[in-house]
Amino acid sequence: MTGNRYRLQLMRLSRSLKDKRLIYEKRRYKVILQHGIVRPHVSKPVNTYFETLKWEVLLHPPYSPDFASSDYHLLRSMTHGLDEQHFRSYEDAKKWSTL
Repeated sequence: MTGNRYRLQLMRLSRSLKDKRLIYEKRRYKVILQHGIVRPHVSKPVNTYFETLKWEVLLHPPYSPDFASSDYHLLRSMTHGLDEQHFRSYEDAKKWSTL
């Protein structure tokens, strides 16, 4: 994928967010994208477009020791267990996690 093609996809994403997600406007159009460090994502047109939209990019190294792609299934199963769980404070969440 070229940088220009990726930029066009970002333009479509931005339009779709404006049309379909009302909270996007309430958050002052703030978007945080996380993706690996690959060539199209770091090209000049793409970076310029990120700056224009004021979107933040969190870079994730492709071979990060912190999080392996094989761990994604663990997070998905954890979300099912946390669906109905609500915490009033950070301390409550911390206590719950040590049970």
